Amino acid sequence: MKEVIIYTDGACSGNPGPGGWAALLMFGDQKKEMSGGEKDTTNNRMEIMAVIQALKALKEPCVAKVHSDSAYVVNCFKQGWYKNWMKNGWKNSKKQPVENQDLWKDLIALTEKHQVEFIKVKGHADNEYNNRCDELAVAATPK
Repeated sequence: MKEVIIYTDGACSGNPGPGGWAALLMFGDQKKEMSGGEKDTTNNRMEIMAVIQALKALKEPCVAKVHSDSAYVVNCFKQGWYKNWMKNGWKNSKKQPVENQDLWKDLIALTEKHQVEFIKVKGHADNEYNNRCDELAVAATPK
């Protein structure tokens, strides 16, 4: 399988408020930038949406190394939160409905199609690809 390096980020002006998402996909010497936004959303929704859109852009099953500054996204998979959510009828540890279920379900389905590794990166630091995604996500936020 092809290995694709992916960087993602989400942004929100107010939380909730208008928000944007962005992804940068790299395969060999090819790079693809993607972004979009919503008028009324949250930062967490935009973080998840960025990963969904990146994985949807892959034309065939791939090994995808997803770099995100979102502990919410990375920990969901590294710590297996979603497995407990599914087992508990999409209720969290406080027995409340899991937020953003619609997006989590889409993302989980995509992780079953691809071999996805989630890698936490420090946000707003010296990572050029994370910084580029932040710029794109902010620019995609509806004004």
